[in-house]
Amino acid sequence: MAEVKLTAELRTEFGKGAARRIRRADKIPAVLYGHGTDPVHITLPGHETLMALREHNALLTIDVDGDSRLALPKQVQRDPLKGFIEHVDLLIVRRGEKVTVDVTIHTEGEAQPETIVVVDRNEIAVEAEATHIPEGITVSVEGLEAGAQILAQDVSLPEGTTLAIDPETLIVSVSAARVEAEEPAEGEGAEGGSEAAEAAAEDASES
Repeated sequence: MAEVKLTAELRTEFGKGAARRIRRADKIPAVLYGHGTDPVHITLPGHETLMALREHNALLTIDVDGDSRLALPKQVQRDPLKGFIEHVDLLIVRRGEKVTVDVTIHTEGEAQPETIVVVDRNEIAVEAEATHIPEGITVSVEGLEAGAQILAQDVSLPEGTTLAIDPETLIVSVSAARVEAEEPAEGEGAEGGSEAAEAAAEDASES
């Protein structure tokens, strides 16, 4: 995964009012923390940060007053209505350090006809080097029949990456598709109804 460099500024104002002023200036409030250091409150460039965070588990190089730190987005707060980024928590990491992250699951291939593939987990927790986090993990469902299951232990992981969840966790399952009942042939329903009506009429005339 490529690193993205962002130039940040130290933040000295705090509170909701200060945060609104920062966002109006097309910047994003953020905090850097981790490895026993005191949290560093910063502002990030709005557009560049937005583009960088489109990548899941983006690896960021944050330059603050000439001091560069490697970081991963730990929490991204967005406005629930408009979707813009309100605040970012950044976890400081080091090269060669192992980190636990959630990686997106992608499926490929086609299961057997008349089956439904259900992705029970869209992400899987793994442990990987901070500079070698997989962008995604692909799971093949090619040729699987109804009743088949793929567990976490069955997922093929990139070299250097290990599971960070229960190996028995269900990732993908395949079930039989529901087959709708066949509709009666054209005219069958109407003909049956006519015969029943005629029989009822005959009974009435005999009585």
